[in-house]
Parts: sequence; C-alpha cells; structure tokens
Amino acid sequence: MYPCQRIAALPTTRRDMLRRTATGFGALAAAALFAGDSATSLSAGTQTEPFAPRNPHFTPKARNVIFLYMDGGPSQVDSFDPKPILDKEHGNPFPLDIDKKTLQFDNMGLTLKSLWPFKQHGESGIPVSGLFPEIAKHVDKISFVRSMTSKFSEHTFANYFLHTGHGIQGRPSAGSWVTYALGSECRNLPGFIVLNGGLTPPGGLDNFNSGYLPATYQASVFQPGNSPVANIPSASHDRELQRRKLRLIRELDQNYLGQSGDTNALESAIANYEMAARMQTAVPDLADLSGETQATQSMYGLDAPFANTQRYGRICLLARRLIERGVRFIELTCTDGNGDRWDQHSGLREGHTKNALAVDQPIAALITDLEARGLLDETLVLWAGEFGRTPFAQGTNGRDHNPFGFTVWMAGGGVRGGTTYGSTDEFGYKVVENKLEMHDLHATMLHLLGIDHEKLTFRFSGRDMRLTDVHGHVVHDIIA
Repeated sequence: MYPCQRIAALPTTRRDMLRRTATGFGALAAAALFAGDSATSLSAGTQTEPFAPRNPHFTPKARNVIFLYMDGGPSQVDSFDPKPILDKEHGNPFPLDIDKKTLQFDNMGLTLKSLWPFKQHGESGIPVSGLFPEIAKHVDKISFVRSMTSKFSEHTFANYFLHTGHGIQGRPSAGSWVTYALGSECRNLPGFIVLNGGLTPPGGLDNFNSGYLPATYQASVFQPGNSPVANIPSASHDRELQRRKLRLIRELDQNYLGQSGDTNALESAIANYEMAARMQTAVPDLADLSGETQATQSMYGLDAPFANTQRYGRICLLARRLIERGVRFIELTCTDGNGDRWDQHSGLREGHTKNALAVDQPIAALITDLEARGLLDETLVLWAGEFGRTPFAQGTNGRDHNPFGFTVWMAGGGVRGGTTYGSTDEFGYKVVENKLEMHDLHATMLHLLGIDHEKLTFRFSGRDMRLTDVHGHVVHDIIA
C-alpha cells in the first residue's frame, strides 16, 4: 500500500482565468463608464434590462419615431417638388448635363413633365401633387426637405445608407442606435419594431440589424395579418408548466453565464428569451383591433376597396397602438402587390398611382389620429425613400434613379410644420440650395430625440463608432 499523497493543483491557464473572471471584467468596465462624464455618452443599460428607459443628453422634443419607408425611390417631381418648366420642356431633349454613371439602363429618354397636377394647400400654401390628396391636408404640420441626396444610386447600397448611415452591409440600423441610446418605455414589446407590409427591401434584413451593437437592439419584424409574430401563442395550456420551463432555462443560462467568456452574446440571448415570453400576451392584444371604433378603422382605410390600402392602413394603425404602448422606434415597409415598389423604370403613371393609393389615406389617418390623441407632438414621423427619380424619361413612360436631389418630409416631434427646406434646380435634377445627405437627416432625428449625435458612440474594432460616422449636421431650420 502506498501512502496517500496530495495531488498538486494544475496551474491556471490564461484562458481559464479569462473565462472565470469575464463577468468581473464586465463589472469593472461598467464601473469605469458610470464613473465618467455622463454628459458625454449614453450607457446602454444593463443586459438584464436592455430596454429600460435612459436619460437623453438634453431635453428632447420627440420621444418616439415612426419611419414611413418608401421602398424604391418615389419621384420628387411627381409628388412634393413642383417644376413648372418640365411642362414647357416636355418631350424635348433634356438640357442639363447628365451623370450617366448613376443611370441603371441606357434608354435615357426626353424631358418628362409631372403626370399629376400640383395645387397649393393649407395656410402655408405648400404645393402637393394629385398623388397625395390626403397627405396634402396636413402640409401645415409637415416640413418638406427638398434637398436630400444620397451617395449611392443602386437600391441595396442606398438602402444601407438610408438605414445605417453607411453604404455597406453589417452596420447598426438607426432604430438600433436609438433604442441603444434611449431604451424603451414598453417592457412587453421590443423597442425597435419593423411592421412589414409585405416587401422586404433590397439589402434584406440587414437594413434592420443591430450590427456590432448588442443583439437585443436589432429589429423585431412583425408581418401583416392577425398573427404578426409566428409561434406567439403558447403551445402549452398549462401556464404554470410553461413558467417552470422558462425559470429552468433562465437558471441554466445564468449558471453558464459565469463560466462563459462571451457574456455579451449570452446576456442578449437571455434578454431576448425573456422578451419573447412577455410578448406572448402583449402581441395578441396589440393585433386585436376589435376595440378600435368603426370610424377609426374606416379612417385608416381598413374597409377601402383597394386591398393594399387595407394592408397599409392596418400597419399604420398598429404603429399608433405601438406608440401608445411606448415602443421607441417603428418602421413601416411598403405593401406587396404594387408592381415594382416605387421603382418605376416604366409604367410610371400606373405604378406611382397604385403606390400612392396604398399609403396616402393611411398616412393621413395616422397623422390625424396621433394629433387627436395628443401623441403627435412627441412622435417624429419621417417619410423617405432611398433616392428620387430623374426629371427625364427612361424609355417613354418611366424614370430612372436619381441620388442628386429628392424630397423627404417630417411631421410632429418638434418639427416646424408648414415649411420647405432646400431646393433642386429648375428641372428637379440636382440640389442647388442647402444640400443634405443621410448623415444630416440622422443627426437631426437624434437631436429631436435629445441625443447629441457626436456623443452617441460604441467602441468597436478599436474605434468609437457612431451612426453619423464623422459627418452630420443638425438642420435647425426645420426644428420648431
């Protein structure tokens, strides 16, 4: 028999040390952040409550955002930027120099007038085309920016630029930045929700991604219809059994959390599981419109003869209900069945007419409803596509892509209504006054939310990243 001997402990490797102390390092980092100047950055909050409301840099004018994304690029000269000279020059060779590198096809046509007449509306007398008779009733609440530009003339890259401030894949969406900065006032629904009318834009779900931000800040995509989120109803009728399962999953996750070096991904997964559990009761209640009056449903066009008006009307109504519940950032995509989005390289009259018929009444109803409920002043409504269209024809009855000058508009949320900002040349081709790009749009949106766009940063790959990169200026002239 050999005497018992004490077995010496194996030396701790560097990998073991980092794995076992990862949570401690995170606490040290958090302590360093909280000890710093709170006026220079917005902390993301704890991963256990990633959507807890957080204080902005300064007093905000808006608390929430509804982004009405017009997929494909509506024509500015057929909507909100009238150019009378197009009527005079209709059918003649286009007289200005054309940058053919931005054109998608070679069949450049002649000067093409607006296919819809413009009329002045409201006390401000702002002209709007016949495409949008209902939105035209709200011009005194809207600031029209006629000098927006894009760096890209192809849909995918322009969509990334519009949504993330960068023309490449993999960057955080504006909605992710906003919820990272401010959290949400709704505990039972995600802070960033995309109401998909049926069309996912070119570039796909990366337009709504959280990029290098924690995964809890990516968008949750709700589909049209009575069941916007799959598998929300519990498969089990035993509520106590379900609660016990969720409790077990949480305990297992928390136990592993102390051993894993990848705490950020795991904490995000835990937070997302918990959010999914709370959504099981919140989403069915949200999607149930039976409590809305018939007058409200009719105002949004839910009984309209055109099916796409009904579909877009439903998601506009859901957007208002989400605002009432405190969701921070909501994006609405276009409906399907409209041909080729707003991207009419041919068939301009038919395509733009269908698209406008789908969105005009519901958007006007949304503005009316928000105002009636006292929510418009604190809700920023943004209408924008990724670029505009050419004032000359493609072929005989279409318009090509135009990144050099187009119109976006904003309402509510501290915006100075009844105003126009910037201008394009007399043909509506290129900006000649107060040129803006997406960084300026994003900086202004963040400012209205009480966020200094230069101070909202996230350390990634050795650099402080931000939505506006090293660019962007707040457009104070459109702020009330």
